[in-house]
Amino acid sequence: MHDIDEASRTAEIDAHDLPNFSQAPGFDHITSFAAALCATPIALISLVEAERQRFLSRVGLGVAETPRETSFCAHAMRQRELMIVSDATADPRFASNPLVTGEPFIRFYAGAPLVTDDGVPLGSLCVIDSHPRAGLSPVQDQGLRLMADQVMVALRARKKAKKHLDVDRETQQTLQESEQKFRVLADTMPQMVWSTLPDGYHDYYNARWYAYTGVPEGSTDGEGWNGMFHPDDQERAWSTWTYSLDTGKPYEIEYRLRNAAGDYRWTLGRALPIRDNAGRITRWFGTCTDIHEQKLLLEQREIVSQELSHRIKNIFAVIGGLMSLSSKAHPEIATHASELRARIMALGKAHDFVRPHSARSKPEKDQTSLQGLLSALLSAYQLPSEARIIIAGMDAEIDDRSATPLALIFHELATNAAKYGALSSAEGRIAIDIGTGKGTGEDDVRIVWKENGGPEIESPPDTEGFGSRLIELSITNQLRGNLAYAWDRDGLRVVVIIPKSSMSRSGS
Repeated sequence: MHDIDEASRTAEIDAHDLPNFSQAPGFDHITSFAAALCATPIALISLVEAERQRFLSRVGLGVAETPRETSFCAHAMRQRELMIVSDATADPRFASNPLVTGEPFIRFYAGAPLVTDDGVPLGSLCVIDSHPRAGLSPVQDQGLRLMADQVMVALRARKKAKKHLDVDRETQQTLQESEQKFRVLADTMPQMVWSTLPDGYHDYYNARWYAYTGVPEGSTDGEGWNGMFHPDDQERAWSTWTYSLDTGKPYEIEYRLRNAAGDYRWTLGRALPIRDNAGRITRWFGTCTDIHEQKLLLEQREIVSQELSHRIKNIFAVIGGLMSLSSKAHPEIATHASELRARIMALGKAHDFVRPHSARSKPEKDQTSLQGLLSALLSAYQLPSEARIIIAGMDAEIDDRSATPLALIFHELATNAAKYGALSSAEGRIAIDIGTGKGTGEDDVRIVWKENGGPEIESPPDTEGFGSRLIELSITNQLRGNLAYAWDRDGLRVVVIIPKSSMSRSGS
């Protein structure tokens, strides 16, 4: 479809003729329903102009307009069908788009073009997610097209109303048609759909809710819905819902819902608030999705993962025991065997820290915490009455991939400190400071290891030991970072700089 300029677009519907159109009933209803139908955090109705795109209605996005050059809808409105972008980072048209590389971090986009009867594209009705997706289901695809048609019906009605005196009659008729089609579509959805007044009073459920729960129509209006939950989940569900009502934040919770057979099944509940132009909540719109099989599968996988990780932990212990036996049988290798056993045990501690745990065995510190890993790894060097190693500064996120090389690095530094540095003296102390900046980018983590109170350093060592080479290999090869040694007279100072993307997959 050919490109257009602002003049030709406003010849059909002048954007300036609709200064308060986002307040008109129906639009927020459509975007909220689109977000719930497609299970996305963001839904928009856009009008693409010469230099910007304005949002007649928006859910999940704080801005009212964006520049045209960053607009996905400028592409979608030229399509005859829905435009689907499964992963914007892999699409050359959008990979460098500021809305992809920055907030709201668009990954998935699906847009239905808004086109006038004369074939002039105006914008799109779109849904957006921050996670890649394969596409839309047939029901979601059909629903998005239907709602795009309703947007055009409402736009045409508004334009016609400005030319005629019968504004109320035309608008009411459009809204009634939209409401009727909304209810038909809601009743065909596989999900349970519900809606409430601003104060949280439930006044609408679709047919799927009554078919699933088997309760009489109207029996769960008001606060009756909470009685459908498992008794152990009712207080949590009520407090979560109350919090959303008090704060206006989206509602999301997993609970067990009683079905028509009397069985409790795990269900995902979500709701978004509809707001007017002044930001006041006018209605809540929500869905319930049966996730029982998915929940059971995840629990089974977690049990298997915990068992495998426990066996790996035992393997570390077995290897350490075998090395102890071998060193006793061959005293000439005892020193090397002891050092290697210590390294293996350090790897074992790192694995035990980040491995899947049960509620009983889970570490006190967050398993994605660098400070938590260092505290566990260096705990053997601490005194009961005083900490010899102080860990300060910010925390950094880690994962199972970075835990192993990090454990080797700080095990070697601590071992060397115990042999030759600060930890070889009763007065010796070590300070570990974690931060960013100071010559590095915000995407880097800077870790400073500083020893004090140990033997004075006359000069750097003449040769590089195996432990030092192991540290360098771990940082440069596995973590893609770099390090620098400063052999200060009062104690060794080591500066390690590692990209956040190497510390944790979520930092990439």
